[in-house]
Amino acid sequence: MINADVSNGYPTNRFSIAPMLDWTDRHCRHFHRVMSKNTLLYSEMVTTGAILYGKGDYLQKGEAEHPVCLQLGGSAPVDLAQAALAGKARGYDEINLNVGCPSDRVQNGRFGACLMAEGALVGDAVNAMRDATGLPVSVKTRIGIDDLDSYEFLCDFIGQVAAKGCDTFIVHARKAWLSGLSPKQNRDVPPLDYERVYQLKKDFPQLTIAINGGIKTLDECETHLQHLDGVMLGREVYANPYLLSSVDQRLFSGQQKVLTRFEVLEKMYPYIEQQLSSGSYLNHIARHMLGLFQGEPGARAWRRHLSENGHIPGAGIEVMEKAAAFVIEG
Repeated sequence: MINADVSNGYPTNRFSIAPMLDWTDRHCRHFHRVMSKNTLLYSEMVTTGAILYGKGDYLQKGEAEHPVCLQLGGSAPVDLAQAALAGKARGYDEINLNVGCPSDRVQNGRFGACLMAEGALVGDAVNAMRDATGLPVSVKTRIGIDDLDSYEFLCDFIGQVAAKGCDTFIVHARKAWLSGLSPKQNRDVPPLDYERVYQLKKDFPQLTIAINGGIKTLDECETHLQHLDGVMLGREVYANPYLLSSVDQRLFSGQQKVLTRFEVLEKMYPYIEQQLSSGSYLNHIARHMLGLFQGEPGARAWRRHLSENGHIPGAGIEVMEKAAAFVIEG
């Protein structure tokens, strides 16, 4: 079954924002939701160990964030099922398993991209999470790892996991080198192969296939959507978040008015004030908004004022207003 939003008929993964460690927290997601009601938002990747044995609250989310997906890191089906249940209890709409992160720390924990070599285990994990929660469970993966980078290997992996009930895959169109490259280099050095992902959709037409990697504009998204079911953007959205303001109209056939940058800022004020009154610090929220005026005159001054003043104890809405005064929106 393809998970779809019955209000518009599109798969929920038609457009999504990638899970990014230290970035896509609840404040970031609220900011993004102001600009797009249809975009599927993701948590940062959370390990099963952190959820089951950690002392912090790794599942914080706001009610305004839906639809929102919890990305898990782990390999033990029983632990993943328990962590997914915890996510369901906190109101997450979907669960995603990370099979794409190539960092040494992740490999040492036996999860992330190294799991591409264990398709049967990934399938068992997906099956355990689906059975435990009843929620849609997707897998975010690469097109290959190290020398296991043939199209046949990718098809075998997808086939094994799909056979256990996974119907949605988000594919980063690069392979991952598990040694020799840093996580940052793994986002840039291995060449992109969009055609391989397109072929995957042709060979598995019954699956929902979304693409990730190197995509920067909504024009590019529209091109990919001629071949695939969904597109995921990551760091480009973080650097230039205002592109989200046109997503609903262009990718979901929405009719709502596109907000100006200043309207987006004003819609954030009630949330900021509520969070400040609950003990949050302004810079914890403002850091996600530094790119709001990207490309506009005064954008650098906006970023500088927030960066220099947002961390000061007691900083409030007045800091945002003063920063905005430097901007002339075109």
